Amino acid sequence: MQDDRSSIFVVDDDRIILDSLCEFLGMEGYDVEGAADADTALRALGRKPFQVVITDVNMPGADGFELLRVIRQRYPETVVIIITGYGTIESAVEAIKMGAYDYLTKPIIDDEIRLTIERALRQQALIRENRSLRERLDLRFGLDSVVGHDYKMLKVFDLIEAVADSKVTVLVQGESGSGKSMIARVIHHRSERRDQPFVEVACGALPEQLLESELFGHVRGSFTGAVANKEGKFKAADCGTLFLDEISTASPSLQVKLLRAIQERAFEPVGSNKTDTVDVRLILATNVDLEAEVEAGRFRQDLFYRINVVAITLPPLRERIGDIPLLADTFLRRYGEESRTDTAGFTDDALQCLQRYHWPGSVRELENVVERALVLCKDKHIGVDGLPPKLVETTKAASVSGPFAPQPLRQALEGPERTIIESALRANSWNRQLTADVLQINRTTLYKKMKRYGLEADPVKASPRRA
Repeated sequence: MQDDRSSIFVVDDDRIILDSLCEFLGMEGYDVEGAADADTALRALGRKPFQVVITDVNMPGADGFELLRVIRQRYPETVVIIITGYGTIESAVEAIKMGAYDYLTKPIIDDEIRLTIERALRQQALIRENRSLRERLDLRFGLDSVVGHDYKMLKVFDLIEAVADSKVTVLVQGESGSGKSMIARVIHHRSERRDQPFVEVACGALPEQLLESELFGHVRGSFTGAVANKEGKFKAADCGTLFLDEISTASPSLQVKLLRAIQERAFEPVGSNKTDTVDVRLILATNVDLEAEVEAGRFRQDLFYRINVVAITLPPLRERIGDIPLLADTFLRRYGEESRTDTAGFTDDALQCLQRYHWPGSVRELENVVERALVLCKDKHIGVDGLPPKLVETTKAASVSGPFAPQPLRQALEGPERTIIESALRANSWNRQLTADVLQINRTTLYKKMKRYGLEADPVKASPRRA
């Protein structure tokens, strides 16, 4: 017996066939309804979703092909099976091209229709699963997944929006752990290539010969161990996006080949004389200053100009301390859902400790700290004692006798100023007028500083910025 949610609608102007099919499918355990014409069927579909529609071709008024066309437009998740007493190869091919799942000829055999419906329902389940996976991908790699309201991140959001739908090559720059891979995926998933492959290659993880083979592929016998032909990442990313991380580690000889591949989208697999061409969108990333590498003679100037069409520079976490509470809360909710842990958030002291830390591992290090704190937390809130001891000791030492690090005075004062403003806002329940009066500044000045430091709402309760 089938699940009662497996619903089928039968459309046939032959009352005998209509009644017999409905009776048979009802006995099989399906929720079945029927109609003698397409108009009645469409009205029924408008009232209730059906997983499968079985329709005859020749009917008065709109025929089965017209019904199929409308269903594909309005109800793309509904699977359509065509049946006819006058089947031809041409009409079968046409039905499949229009999106029909199968094409059966009368008389309908019980085992045949039973098997076809079972397969159709499996496809219908796959359609729902694909949609769910796509929604999860959009959630994870859409622009909404990039958390931040620091003005530097707002510029990054604007650049992503501007370049996503173009074919322009993008160079993402930033320290290790700042989120370069995430930005590359966001650009891909906001582009017209979102349904095509996203292929990532960590250039620094492979030796030169293996990296060349990984990128361009190789033919059998081209080197020791090449026992079969292999397709490279450029080919695998055809019509999609190729993300080359740590591009600065490419050797001089590989840089020459990359220059041509990026410029002409053409290359030869290792050991082959055949030239392959591809349509790929290139996104590259580096955690070093490529201009300095060019000046030092370690990176080709012409390759640098070729890949530096649009540059997106990600600020390290220590330069966007206003985003730390938002990021910490986001990671806390994400890992809390995965582990089914009900933790309310961080204490004020813990948040201030996180904001005083210098974060050499940037966002990735913060994510690891939050995950660790959640696993070890036994209380409703995560306090300072839930943070790594080294992090706490570093922030305490810095607050007592922190060594001088050359930086503009304005930048050095940002941390203390933000802490004072946030403390005043909390003391006055986030009432801006009262806070401005206490700090003896006008309300407009307070608002500008709140916006600069990301204090437009309670950082613990606020939702991540959705750009």
